[in-house]
Amino acid sequence: MAIIVVGGHSRDVGKTSVVTGLIAAFPERQWTAVKITQHGHDLCAPDNQAGVSYAITEELDRSGSSDTSRFLAAGAWRALWVRTLPGCLAEAMPQLRRELEGTAAAILESNSVLQFLQPDLYLTVLDPATPDFKPSAREFLDRADAFILRCPPAGVPAGAPLWEGGRLNLAAHKPVFRMCPPDYVTEELIEFVRGRLGDRVIE
Repeated sequence: MAIIVVGGHSRDVGKTSVVTGLIAAFPERQWTAVKITQHGHDLCAPDNQAGVSYAITEELDRSGSSDTSRFLAAGAWRALWVRTLPGCLAEAMPQLRRELEGTAAAILESNSVLQFLQPDLYLTVLDPATPDFKPSAREFLDRADAFILRCPPAGVPAGAPLWEGGRLNLAAHKPVFRMCPPDYVTEELIEFVRGRLGDRVIE
């Protein structure tokens, strides 16, 4: 099974758009796409009397506005939403692994999942206009195979991003691909991904 993980340093930096772009670029891969969130959502509700720490649901609606619906609309064969309480992703991993059994290719939107699996490719989306930098993104930054750097908005000079704590070293010997919405996935990135995945199929 070929596995891609797409992470990002914060929310709303374009991770989902990169995932959908890659799904659409390689329809033959028969993707299972996974969205992982650790904000709790309804798991934190008072009526969660059983103390459930995670939930995995399959998206079936290709016409909705949710991120998982967007995965299906882009061409994914399956789309899963993994919700966990903060710090409880480990408890969800056995079921997620079962869901992925027999999958030709999986693409996961997450940083923290890198604690539990070794993907064939890990891409990190960075947006210099967003100052927040999640600890999980910083923790796994050195494992990125390539960086996807969002173009600065009009009026903001291009250059190395500046986040709290100083300038971020983007590792001189790792590829950096520019992302200028509405174009989230460039031909250069597609060729890079193709080269890294090669002929990886179901094992």
